[in-house]
Amino acid sequence: MKVTQKDFASSAARMAAQARVFFFCGPDEAGAHDAAHHIASLLSDPGERIEITGSELKKDPVKLGDEARSTSLFGGNRHIWIRAAGDEACEALEILLSSDVEACPVLVVATSATDKSRTAKLLADRKDAMVAMFWPPDLRSVTASVRQMADTAGVRIDGAIAERIARASGLDTRLAQSEVTKLALYLDASKERPRSADAQALDAIGASIGDDGFMPLVNVVLSGETGKLASELHRLREMGLSPVAVLLGFERRTAQLAQLAAKLGSSSNVGALIEAEKAARRIFFKDERDLRTQLQIWRGARLARLVDRLAGLHRALLANSHSAELLLGQGLAMIAREAGRVKAR
Repeated sequence: MKVTQKDFASSAARMAAQARVFFFCGPDEAGAHDAAHHIASLLSDPGERIEITGSELKKDPVKLGDEARSTSLFGGNRHIWIRAAGDEACEALEILLSSDVEACPVLVVATSATDKSRTAKLLADRKDAMVAMFWPPDLRSVTASVRQMADTAGVRIDGAIAERIARASGLDTRLAQSEVTKLALYLDASKERPRSADAQALDAIGASIGDDGFMPLVNVVLSGETGKLASELHRLREMGLSPVAVLLGFERRTAQLAQLAAKLGSSSNVGALIEAEKAARRIFFKDERDLRTQLQIWRGARLARLVDRLAGLHRALLANSHSAELLLGQGLAMIAREAGRVKAR
């Protein structure tokens, strides 16, 4: 069954009770990730979480069925969590679903996949499966989400603070949740003992991501400004920002470019689109120049390759945390050089 982003919240409980395979896709990886966590929290007895990568299943499609039909080490329930790129898990899911043997719940978060992918088509018409696609949110919706996160954590914030967290997180709800959690710990807040947070409290927890954090690096790389790359990477090391958090910023901007490119279609009038999006408050005015440049570079097949490259880099960082900073620098240098070549044409 297909579930729209708009209907997901109202249908999540029913889906968690009815389906056994859940496929979360679309350009908003953070939204898909959050939705998967929400479904996992709604399972009647989720038990042990078993994580498998899409690349593992691509090499060994039978592995999913073996794991899904097994019990945990102590004989309890389990659920499978798969992080995949595109249709990496498709064959494994097909093998699993072809068997009549009862299996544990399987949740797949698939970057660069859509509801038109092979995996989505495999699952869409099944009553025991769910397909949900997520588009990048706008500033207004993330700001509202931040206020909900804060309410849940017992932190009272006004709209200005919520918007600041949303902007600083690059509209990534995972990073925003991290900032809200830090605020709650700093204030010793809880649902039973709420506390108010102001700008001073936000400064105190070091919420310096965003314009003062990794966004200058994001813009340097995706705009092909290779001459500034070395100094930005040096600044990144001095600030001690997490390579994975920085890469999430790149993924968010790339998802935004994908959404804009879809609206642009075959038109070449990038300026008119950016002006319309700014007027509708779907983009921040400070991002206008960078988005205009980047949308002229990253479109069509080149944008698709960028999405795949970032997904591969993300997996590499998670698998090699001790070398994450070096891998990130090398990967970003390749992307910046490609953008620079295109811009110079």
